Amino acid sequence: MKTIKIKHPYNKDEIVNEDIVLILGYFDGVHLAHQKVIKEGVRIGREKNLKVALMTFNRHPSIVYRKLNAGQYANLTQPNQKAKLIESLGVDILYEVFFNSEFGNMPPQEFVDRYIVDWHAKVVVAGFDYTYGRADIASMAQLSDYAKGRFDIVQVGEAKEAGETISSTLIRQYIKNGEIDKANAMLGYSYETLGFVIHGDARGRELGYPTANIYSHPYTYLPGVGIYAVWFIVKGKRYMGMASIGYNVTFKNQSELSVEVNILDFNEEIYGDDVQIEWVAYLRGEVQFDGAEELIHQLQKDEEATRRILKAEED
Repeated sequence: MKTIKIKHPYNKDEIVNEDIVLILGYFDGVHLAHQKVIKEGVRIGREKNLKVALMTFNRHPSIVYRKLNAGQYANLTQPNQKAKLIESLGVDILYEVFFNSEFGNMPPQEFVDRYIVDWHAKVVVAGFDYTYGRADIASMAQLSDYAKGRFDIVQVGEAKEAGETISSTLIRQYIKNGEIDKANAMLGYSYETLGFVIHGDARGRELGYPTANIYSHPYTYLPGVGIYAVWFIVKGKRYMGMASIGYNVTFKNQSELSVEVNILDFNEEIYGDDVQIEWVAYLRGEVQFDGAEELIHQLQKDEEATRRILKAEED
């Protein structure tokens, strides 16, 4: 997949000079509803023997429109994760547009002329709720008016999981509540966060359960406080792990949220290494124990549950 970064106003030489199917959307999370849209675009491209391009943005449009505070917003996927998922679905060209106020305030007709027609789109594919400006004047219902017959439009309907409409908002809610199984069912894969290993206070080592302390990628949407069964990926290898998100209430009751992972069957120095965490299952909430012995007993139970859950998933 070819990735092209675009900043408005762009140079026409930056655009691939051939007819395409153009898929539109922000696609944070690339969940099953997003996959439905992308797969339809790829299907049409293969049927018509056209390259398939996808346009996304470097930041969420709602931040620019002030519907969300940039400090409060967190992504379900970082740009490289999103690109990897999109590529796996068969997209040929990824256009990442720098979303600033100048681009965001473009009139709908100008957007269609410059970012669809001038990009040689013969078919546009998007979700039913896609907008390219104010929703009252720039929804999918109005796109044919702006298209003026210059390209075909394919609108993809909603996707459901367990009777609920799949959306990034609902997935965030499930992740925040620790309902990882429901979030993963809507994503179509295990939710993944990125970070790197930093030094901690080594208390886990004293308990016989050493942990890797993780500094998460900025604007990462972290699961809610609790203990989780996870897959831990470092140096290209995947290990079983028990992850704790919390405030270390038994010993420190710290004010800053921490992410720590006890990596099972692992004994290496990995400070500074980049890591990925695949969140598989919620085990329990964070509990303040009456000393180390009680905590160790619970950690033994957590380890048994983690091995059982991950072994079952592996099989």
